[in-house]
Amino acid sequence: MKNMKCLKPIAVATLLMGFLAAPFTSGAADEKKAEAAKPYSLKTCPVSDEKLGEMGKPYVFTHEGREVKLCCKSCLKDFKKDPAKYMKKVEAAEKKEKKS
Repeated sequence: MKNMKCLKPIAVATLLMGFLAAPFTSGAADEKKAEAAKPYSLKTCPVSDEKLGEMGKPYVFTHEGREVKLCCKSCLKDFKKDPAKYMKKVEAAEKKEKKS
């Protein structure tokens, strides 16, 4: 009977830990999504039109399943103000690049 009293709190703690850990296990799925992002093929920053690499290592991130490279992290503030504007610019430049 004493053993049963000890097992109940252990079982409850184990179940509780499982529920609390569940949100953290989805991180692996997020990493796979980031890996599957469409690569950025341009050589310029969509915000400043600066050539990538001239101001140091480009700032790279994923936006709606697409990799984006900015000349510096400072451009991220402007990008976030109107991401649709800059993504249209990227898509137009990629189409123009494909035609060349």
